[in-house]
Amino acid sequence: MEPSIKMLDERTDQATRKMLQKVVERKMKFDNFKRRHLYVMWTTIFITFFYMLYINQTVIEPYSYSFAAMFSAYVNNTANLYLIVFTVGLYGLMNLLKAKREKAEKEFHALRCEIIDKSKDLWKKEEEWKNRHLVFEMMKANYDINLYHENK
Repeated sequence: MEPSIKMLDERTDQATRKMLQKVVERKMKFDNFKRRHLYVMWTTIFITFFYMLYINQTVIEPYSYSFAAMFSAYVNNTANLYLIVFTVGLYGLMNLLKAKREKAEKEFHALRCEIIDKSKDLWKKEEEWKNRHLVFEMMKANYDINLYHENK
């Protein structure tokens, strides 16, 4: 369990701490997929750019007089096969990570909204209810998780 969640005082019970821990884990999972997707997306863009530049210099410019000559030069170079497979593979990985990122975001947002909806049940006592903002502020400051509103 995260140290700042462990250190919450008696105004927050163990079940609430577990829910807060789960929302932190989901946020970390979402941030991880978001970072990986961004990295693979930019890698795909750069690899595609340099591959097109390579094709331009090795196939299009020298053989621009004939489409048949360009096609023949492209097919005869086996590096083109490996480069196109690598580029398409990166594009597929980018789409896979995007789907996983969106799924992780939905899971995180659903749990965050559940905590917001159940806040009256989680902080039942009057003293707990008046001091729940301390927990919300800690979650916002330490983990960038907004528990005040359901909207992102």
